[in-house]
Amino acid sequence: MLWSLIKIILFVGVVAALALGAGYLLESQGGVQVTVMGSEYTFGPLQSVIAVVVLVVAVWILLKLLSLLLATWHFLNGDETALSRYFDRNRERKGFDALSEGMMALASGEGRVAMAKAAKADRYLKKPELTNLLTAQAAEMAGDRRKAEETYKKLVTNDATRFVGVRGILKQKLADGDTETALKLAEKAFAIKPKHEEVQDLLLRLQAKKEDWAGARQTLSAKLKYGSLPRDVHKRRDAVLALSEAKDILNADTSIDTKEKAIEANKLSPDLIPAAVMAAQSYIEKGKPRYATRIIKKAWETMPHPDLAAAFAEIEPEETPGQRIKRFALLTRINPQDPETRMLLAELHIANEDFPEARRALGDLVETDPTARSVTLMAAIERGEGADDAVVRGWLARALTVSRGPQWICDNCQHIHAEWAPTCENCESFDTLTWKTPPMSEVAMPGGVQMLPLIVGAIEDQTKTASDPAPEAEETVEDAELLDAEEVPPEETPAEEEKRA
Repeated sequence: MLWSLIKIILFVGVVAALALGAGYLLESQGGVQVTVMGSEYTFGPLQSVIAVVVLVVAVWILLKLLSLLLATWHFLNGDETALSRYFDRNRERKGFDALSEGMMALASGEGRVAMAKAAKADRYLKKPELTNLLTAQAAEMAGDRRKAEETYKKLVTNDATRFVGVRGILKQKLADGDTETALKLAEKAFAIKPKHEEVQDLLLRLQAKKEDWAGARQTLSAKLKYGSLPRDVHKRRDAVLALSEAKDILNADTSIDTKEKAIEANKLSPDLIPAAVMAAQSYIEKGKPRYATRIIKKAWETMPHPDLAAAFAEIEPEETPGQRIKRFALLTRINPQDPETRMLLAELHIANEDFPEARRALGDLVETDPTARSVTLMAAIERGEGADDAVVRGWLARALTVSRGPQWICDNCQHIHAEWAPTCENCESFDTLTWKTPPMSEVAMPGGVQMLPLIVGAIEDQTKTASDPAPEAEETVEDAELLDAEEVPPEETPAEEEKRA
């Protein structure tokens, strides 16, 4: 509206200026005197201006006629394209003007205007490799999906624009949620331009979502080959893919030889906890406990983790609690002040029914860094030492309000996972899960590792053989496991509920 008003004001101003100038010329004295072959011609001021304009137009027409005559002369001398070039030059100028106007309209968000300019440019230029791309993008902006898809299909038929057409249809299929077709289109686009980083990432994500780990590893190698991925990141992500491939093999219950993928993943990235656990399990099944111990110890040096302790317990499943404490010293001597090491040592002493030593191992962890697991262990220690039920229940109640401790969390969207996965189940990002404490207290509890199965088994064995089985301690461990299994979220005050809302 404002621009239209400005144009009207400018038009009125120009007309007024012309009228004022014409009046000034009519009132002016003098003029221009021209002598031609002895004849004198006198022009007034206004007549002089008109004569100059007519002269300029005549010169322009004369130049055009000379250009046409020159093209005709070349045509008569055998240049069959001379006349067509003369007329095409004007059409090309109009076509490129329309094309530039269409691009400006597209940049300004005017999809319908851009489509009209693209159609005009196509009439003049007859170059669909230029105009079809503008038409497809303008149709997408205007919301005409059918027109955009038709235009992208036209681009696919041209060798010069095939990649652009495939990429355009690929994005449409992704927007529609058709991942099967999108994967095929991504593979085709990758075959056309294997160096294209966006297509590499898209193909890798789609392959990981479909769990095509072998294909994903080939795509990852291509990213390394063409320089779009650093070597250290490639090594880590290749280990993740190898681990994912090994998980499928193990789940299929195939032969031991096929489990070498887990060992390969651990060699590629020794600090990858799931890879270390699976490689250790593979060596245990092969009857090579020394190799399993070496893998777990190396991973524990990088980051103590309950899954590593569980795998270490599987090496000698029949040992007594006392023997287990001695064997686990290989791990507990490493990073002794780490919360995971302290909680593991406390669990081992609880299994051995040495509750004072368990308390010393836990130390002040329940005060400095309380988690549901450490507070539950304190409840088990209190029950084992014969504390009142009210004290035990107090610790268990506190376990419902403190942090649940480290979890597998996506660095991209902060979604919490019960167990490790190569891709985030929420945002589908690849290799973004990290073992860390979430910012929120409500988390998904992973099953099977918070109170190690080795502890429960040891206590159950002792209750069968001992004359005084200490039922209270056993009951506390069962209560702790029940607490983990129920995953009860902490109660919130009305103020907290209002803040959350």
